[in-house]
Amino acid sequence: MQNICKVKTIADFHFLSDLETPKHPLVSIINYSGLNISQKERDSSWMLDCYLIAIKRGLQGKMYYGQQQYDCDKGIMFFVAPKQVFRIEPDPSPNENRSGWMLLIHPDFIWHTSLAKTISKYDFFDYAINEALFLSEDEEETLEPILNGIKKEYQTDIDQYSQNIITAHIETLLQYSERFYQRQFTSRKVTNSKVVESFETLLIDHLNSDVSLKSGLPSVQFLAEQLHITSKYLSKLLKEITGQTPQQHIQEKVIEIAKLQLSTTEESVNEIAYNLGFAHPQSFNKLFKRKTDQSPLEFRKSFFQ
Repeated sequence: MQNICKVKTIADFHFLSDLETPKHPLVSIINYSGLNISQKERDSSWMLDCYLIAIKRGLQGKMYYGQQQYDCDKGIMFFVAPKQVFRIEPDPSPNENRSGWMLLIHPDFIWHTSLAKTISKYDFFDYAINEALFLSEDEEETLEPILNGIKKEYQTDIDQYSQNIITAHIETLLQYSERFYQRQFTSRKVTNSKVVESFETLLIDHLNSDVSLKSGLPSVQFLAEQLHITSKYLSKLLKEITGQTPQQHIQEKVIEIAKLQLSTTEESVNEIAYNLGFAHPQSFNKLFKRKTDQSPLEFRKSFFQ
C-alpha cells in the first residue's frame, strides 16, 4: 500500500511545504507556485485534517481521490474534505509556469458558525465527484476578491468579529462554486465506489436518528450487513480507499456530530452522549478527549468565554 502523508494541522502543512509559519492556525491561503514539497511527499498519498479548496493552473497530470481518478486535465479547481485520501500524479514533464492558490480550513474554525451546519450540503467535497471544476476568466476574477478578503482578515489583528467575517467569505466562495458546478455539469459523474457513499450515508443516518438511543453505536458488523457485504470486505475496502478502518470512520463521525451539538445546542454532555448511542457518558468523554485533546466541557467552554 502506498504511503499516506497524514497532516493534522495547517502549521504541519506549511512545514512540509517549506513555508513560513501560518498567520492563523486554522485558516491559510497558500500561493501554489511557492510550494516546495520534498520528493518523498510528492510520491505519497495525502490525508489532511482540514478542508482543501484549490485552483491550480498549469497542472498536467491526474489526481486520485480515494481509488478513483479525478480529472484535472480539463479542470483547475477542486475540493477535498477532511480525512479523505488524495494523490496527485504529475506529468513527467512539469510545467514551470504553474500558479494558483490553496485555501486550507480546519474544521474547528467553523464550529459554532452557520457554515458548520451547511458545509455538508456541498457535494463537491464528496468521493462521489470525479471531475475538477473548470473556471472561465470571469469566474476566476469573481473569486479573487473573496480570497483577498479572507487573507486580509486573518492577517490583521484578530478580534471578536474575525471568525464571522472570514466564515461569511468562505460561504460566499462555496456558493459561487456551487453555481459554477451547476453551470458546468448538468449531471454529476458518480464514481464506481458506491460502497463508500452508502457506508457514509448509513452511518450518518444512524447517528442522527433515534436508533442510536435504542441500540447504541453501530458496529462494523451491523453496517456491513446493511450493505450486504462481509465486515472483512468492508474493512479492506475502506482501508484501501480512505486509509481508515470502519471503526475509525465511526469514531470520527461521532466526534464531528458531537462537536456540532456541543457548539450549537444547550444539551448536556450526558444527553449528547446518550443521543449518540453511548450507554455510559464516561466512554464518550474518554473518546472525545482522546480524539481532540479536550474534554467535551472544555470544548464547549471555548465557544462561550
